[in-house]
Amino acid sequence: MSRFRTLLLLPVLFEAAFSISFFLPVNSRKCLREEIHKDVLVTGEYDVNEQSNTKTNLKITDSTGHILYSKEEAAKGKFAFTTEDYDMFEVCFESKSPMGTGRVPDQLVNLEMKHGVEAKNYEEIAKVEKLKPLEVELRRLEDLSESIVNDFAYMKKREEEMRDTNESTNTRVLYFSIFSMCCLIGLATWQVFYLRRFFKAKKLIE
Repeated sequence: MSRFRTLLLLPVLFEAAFSISFFLPVNSRKCLREEIHKDVLVTGEYDVNEQSNTKTNLKITDSTGHILYSKEEAAKGKFAFTTEDYDMFEVCFESKSPMGTGRVPDQLVNLEMKHGVEAKNYEEIAKVEKLKPLEVELRRLEDLSESIVNDFAYMKKREEEMRDTNESTNTRVLYFSIFSMCCLIGLATWQVFYLRRFFKAKKLIE
């Protein structure tokens, strides 16, 4: 039965690049997950150490199961996609071999991914738009500034949502506390009158 392992990457606020290497046992599956903002370019390059009689598949999906990239018998290549909404995507490598798990060594997988500004190829942009080196650097700084502004706007939105949630929760707790106190006061009052009638019926008090 295939083993499933997941590597969970913490969400990043600013677009950046990361590189990771890990060993993929035969007949197993390893996934990396990461949250990405809306309209962010994601590029990646992978290199899988080939093993005889072993096939490694690569699949990238979002939280809804939509396939962003898929490659069977992945050995070395690149991929790119743009997120349509704030979402978590999953990069999965799956190794399959009919020889079992005892006679085949683990495969070394190298994965490098870039997000946002880091994912853009400014050399190609300079060639297409015929930009000078200084203009290219200004374009890169402009894109970086825009991404930072968008990230701060997103953090402000999340802070407002969290504040609204906290205020709503506090209001509900307050109303529940008042209701609980009213119930306790009512129950205590009923107990006093009930015990008073009971003791009068037993002629213990006048």
